[in-house]
Amino acid sequence: MAKVLSVFLLVGACLCPVYGQTTKAASSSAAETVKQLERDWTEASKARDTDKLAQILADDWVGLGFDGVKSTKKELLANTKSGVSKTDSVEIGPMDVKVIGTIAIVQGSDTEKSSFKGKDTSGKWVWMDVFENRNGKWQAVRSQSAIVK
Repeated sequence: MAKVLSVFLLVGACLCPVYGQTTKAASSSAAETVKQLERDWTEASKARDTDKLAQILADDWVGLGFDGVKSTKKELLANTKSGVSKTDSVEIGPMDVKVIGTIAIVQGSDTEKSSFKGKDTSGKWVWMDVFENRNGKWQAVRSQSAIVK
């Protein structure tokens, strides 16, 4: 019995580092994927590409904007398409990603030239987006942003 227990412990000790490396590799891959989605989101906003935005945002996405107002995916797409929300240029700063299973939380910043409902919203922004991996596809499910004064 002690011999069998020793074998199980030895196998477990050998597999733990491999499992840890696999998890780190998967987290790193997920982090890179959501960072690319953030860049794609920025480019789609500038181009007013609502088809691309619709792919990035989950149907149940909700954002909390700089003005404290919640918006849905449908509202964001309508505002982008109509020009109510305009993004002329964006320089994305560093992004920090924390992956927890099928959830990825991205914190970042950018400097942009933009407007909303005719009001200039250009400046430095900080934001956080939450992505969920649904059926093998990462999609944004929640967002929050603020202008840095």
